[in-house]
Amino acid sequence: MDKLADEIWIFDGDTVQFLGLPFSTRMTVVRLSNEELWVHSPISLTNSIKAQLQKLGNVAYLIAPNHLHHLFLSEWIDHYPDAGVYGTNEVIKKRDDLVFTGSLNDELNWPWAEGIDQELFSGSPLMEECVFFHKGSETLIVTDLVENFSGKSFNYWQKGVAKGVGILAPHGKTPLDWRLSFMFGKADARHHLDKVLAWNPKILVMAHGEIVRENTDTFLAQSFKWLAKGD
Repeated sequence: MDKLADEIWIFDGDTVQFLGLPFSTRMTVVRLSNEELWVHSPISLTNSIKAQLQKLGNVAYLIAPNHLHHLFLSEWIDHYPDAGVYGTNEVIKKRDDLVFTGSLNDELNWPWAEGIDQELFSGSPLMEECVFFHKGSETLIVTDLVENFSGKSFNYWQKGVAKGVGILAPHGKTPLDWRLSFMFGKADARHHLDKVLAWNPKILVMAHGEIVRENTDTFLAQSFKWLAKGD
């Protein structure tokens, strides 16, 4: 567990194999003003994580922000049965074996809204992701919308693939296949991006890759250059 800023922590988990690459896993935990814990993209639940979370507060919300980040939800639900579970429509459809409290696609009075803003990033038939902004630390929290791998755990050919699809630090961005899937939905995506950039985040934390702590505005401008008009 590493403290990212006041009332926000990150937990790095084991790697999982995805498309031939070892994907690092990371979850972000925010402690709300009422001492409840908001858990974004839960990783494998270990006894160590349970003990650390117990010291921070009560796990109240489990967030599955897109259809790829659901692998460990069931074990968290089993251990924290009173926690609310929220996911996008895509992940709710995919995990019909789980009971969700609500959909991140809906317009609701979110119980964490005092401390966390959110925006559903859409525009692709293959990918939608709910991104979040922790107001107190000015941190933008994403999963796969930006990937920024250091490459340290990649072999030669894996590093070449990562660079080719645009997910190698310090030039990380949305993976190439997902960027291409926005071909006919860029106007929609730009609308969401404008809202995200208006938050003016100072820190960018993603599920996969190097955290951006300096010149975050410059990084985001470069990372989303593919959404510029005319591109």
